[in-house]
Amino acid sequence: MKQKEKNYAFIDGQNLHMGTTNIENTWKIDFRKFRIFLKDKYRVEIAYYFLGYVIEEKRDLYTKIQESGFVLVFREHNAAMVGKKKGNVDADIVFSVMKKLYNEEEFDRIVLVSGDGDYKRMVDFLIEEKRFKKVLFPNKKFASSLYKKLGSEYFDYLDSKHIKTKIIKNE
Repeated sequence: MKQKEKNYAFIDGQNLHMGTTNIENTWKIDFRKFRIFLKDKYRVEIAYYFLGYVIEEKRDLYTKIQESGFVLVFREHNAAMVGKKKGNVDADIVFSVMKKLYNEEEFDRIVLVSGDGDYKRMVDFLIEEKRFKKVLFPNKKFASSLYKKLGSEYFDYLDSKHIKTKIIKNE
């Protein structure tokens, strides 16, 4: 009997937000639906949601994300720099994935949610190691051209009709 697949998701929260709201047809993700989608479609056991830094006014959003089943991870910043730069979490995500591999954590494959090309070398490595499931681009327009050579089995778009209808927040 084949063992159930156990995957981890790593979500670049800023990239996801910008990819769904900084576009012509803005839409919002229902975090609860999104978490269920990741679990059902990609067998994601743990979903890490990376954000730049804590902003007091966003506490309700952080609570909603956590209550939906995501593990929030904030980027460490020098207090003097908060508000002066974007919350770049790329290195934190790459480090977290590689640390899990190095520590030989028991999981099968990685799902990445981002359109950022900075993850391409990690994605290539994970594919070589047969530890990569899928990269989910928030939208078609902002998917880095670095991913063009990836086979379609390795990516999908959250704004495609068959996915968006499952995860969109109904206002």
